[in-house]
Amino acid sequence: MPQAKSPECRRRALDLVRQGEPVARVASGLGISESCLRRWMKQDDINAGRKEGLTTEERRELVELRPKNRVLEMELEIVKRASAYSARENVLP
Repeated sequence: MPQAKSPECRRRALDLVRQGEPVARVASGLGISESCLRRWMKQDDINAGRKEGLTTEERRELVELRPKNRVLEMELEIVKRASAYSARENVLP
């Protein structure tokens, strides 16, 4: 797997493309694929508000919150089952 590029490197590449350099030339100069550079461009447009979609920060937040949400849902299910079990025990004959 290729080494991740620094944010500064990404910014320079995006600036070059926005100034008119061909995507293929910039990508080959960095040793990445054109599709990778195009993904960077799309994400930059989203982050800047030029396109709709999830920003980098929103994606990071989702990655953090999904596992926490799963744990909370499991805990809630356990509490529901314990409550139902407890309610059955407390019923008068």
